[in-house]
Amino acid sequence: MHYIVIGKDGKDSEAQDRRMSARPDHLQKMKDLKSEGHFVFAGALLDDAGEKMVGSAIVVEFDSESGLQSWLASEPYINGKVWENYEVHQFKVAQI
Repeated sequence: MHYIVIGKDGKDSEAQDRRMSARPDHLQKMKDLKSEGHFVFAGALLDDAGEKMVGSAIVVEFDSESGLQSWLASEPYINGKVWENYEVHQFKVAQI
């Protein structure tokens, strides 16, 4: 099953610092997901000016809900309080 995770960063004055501090660990986690066959694609959400990262969109694939939950429990942007909130939705990748 594919899932899309949309995380929105906090808007407080320390939000960008938290993102940049957690970013190396987050990118390593994405590399780990890729090597394990769970990563589909991901990217940063940008502000209206297209300059500042304000969130993330990640599409992953897991055989079970428990696999998804295990990853979320270890995601640096969640544990580092980068994402003020996030949503998880089942996602169907178009076969074209």
